[in-house]
Amino acid sequence: MDALSSSEIDDAGIDDWRQLAGPIRARFRTANFSAGLDFVAKTGAEAERAGLSPDIGLTETAVSVTLGSASVGVSAREVALARDISRIAAQVGAVAETASLQQVEFALDTQSAEGVSPFYAALLGAAPAGVHAKGDLVDPTGQAMSLWWQEPRASSRFPLPESSVPQRWHLDVWVGHDEVQARIAAAIRAGGKLVSDTAAPSYWVLEDPDGNRCCICAPMVD
Repeated sequence: MDALSSSEIDDAGIDDWRQLAGPIRARFRTANFSAGLDFVAKTGAEAERAGLSPDIGLTETAVSVTLGSASVGVSAREVALARDISRIAAQVGAVAETASLQQVEFALDTQSAEGVSPFYAALLGAAPAGVHAKGDLVDPTGQAMSLWWQEPRASSRFPLPESSVPQRWHLDVWVGHDEVQARIAAAIRAGGKLVSDTAAPSYWVLEDPDGNRCCICAPMVD
């Protein structure tokens, strides 16, 4: 099944869902744990009929659902299931909360991804994210953030920091493209500053009050 582009997903009309770093995700507020459990059961049954296996999280007041993956993307089948899950949510009184959706990754500046990747795979009990992920690591149990490598490139606008710069790690915070500006504004109000928007609308570079850098990222939508 062919993966849809970010623009195709955005045009699909699944308003409760947002694409983050590959998959699409939704979070629904529920009245209580029992209501959430009922929602999960109905969602699971619908997924079984569709022949798909979404990642589902259940807490006392919310249910989160992820469809697709970073390695294979999101197909029309996942989009159809997303619509069905939103229909179930409306039936049981679960309310979508799109502003809270996010996906956080760690990135390490390194001269050799091949050299450090096996160490972090062993340290985290992680596995390669997929054949197209250039050594990126994911925790198959879903307990740790995914990890990727930022290597220097001769043509890069953002080369690795000088060796005198202490920070080697940075956070990538993925949000829905319609949430980017609100998240940037909140970070600036909290004492941060915008360092660069050169790569927008793919990502924006920010600094905390101590000068540590991070990125707010969003899927590319035409």
